[in-house]
Amino acid sequence: MAMDTLFAPPGERWQPVSPRLCQLRRVILAFWTGLLGLAAAVAAGLLLGWGYAAAVVAVAALVFGWGWWLVGRNWRSWGYAERGDDLLVTHGVLFRTLVVVPYGRMQFVDVTAGPAERKFGIAKVQLHTATPATDAEIPGLPPEEAERLRDRLAALGEARAAGL
Repeated sequence: MAMDTLFAPPGERWQPVSPRLCQLRRVILAFWTGLLGLAAAVAAGLLLGWGYAAAVVAVAALVFGWGWWLVGRNWRSWGYAERGDDLLVTHGVLFRTLVVVPYGRMQFVDVTAGPAERKFGIAKVQLHTATPATDAEIPGLPPEEAERLRDRLAALGEARAAGL
């Protein structure tokens, strides 16, 4: 069995998360690398000399470029697939993770969105089960999709739990 088929939903297609998740994470990356890079450059310039400040700025630019690429790659790794009896959630670049959440094991479903997420028009769906190891989250969903998924999963979980 090839490694790619291990993480492929049989007969299904992965639903991607919104590109706005990538945009939000890149804005956060730019803010923090800019702020910390500027502070480190000023400190290096005042304490060691302005040549060191230029080196700090160059390192901050490299970190920013690497982070920009990594955020995009991580964003593309997120996906979910709804099947008849369970929900599949996958993510990860270096370490791929596939979580299978049976509908009958779901206890409740949360939809959350902080101020930054609301500004970018996205929300996160958090699935809670009896076993914390099978809890899953799907970040970066449009609010309408998060609400639809929450309602569908809650209804399916209730129907499957009633049949136990």
